[in-house]
Amino acid sequence: MARKQWSIAMTRNIMDVDGYKAVISYDPEIEMFRGEFLGLNGGADFYAADVRSLQKEGRVSLRVFLEECAAQGIAPRKTFSGKFMLRIDPQLHEIAATKAAAEGKSLNQLAEEAIRSQVALEDEGLASAG
Repeated sequence: MARKQWSIAMTRNIMDVDGYKAVISYDPEIEMFRGEFLGLNGGADFYAADVRSLQKEGRVSLRVFLEECAAQGIAPRKTFSGKFMLRIDPQLHEIAATKAAAEGKSLNQLAEEAIRSQVALEDEGLASAG
């Protein structure tokens, strides 16, 4: 009998559990790893002492969260508008505005390019969007 293959990948401190990403941290006070799913309309976290158990607990936590969302008729994922407030040093703001103008771009375009260059977007298929 074939064993079910789970989609779990871990990079740095991000674990992917069946297409949902969770940030992983270590809590030395309780000597356990903690995972917290990102981009959800509510909280879903999980704890374990080792990676294999963390993966298992992540699947359980996600399943319970998704079942609860389905029961309440709530979309599990947050929606993002594409707008957010950015606070930076005033001198950096001036330099960025000048650079954007010199390149014939808006400050938003310059900021988006800077963020894209810092974020790996291959998995989401956004690297060439925009």
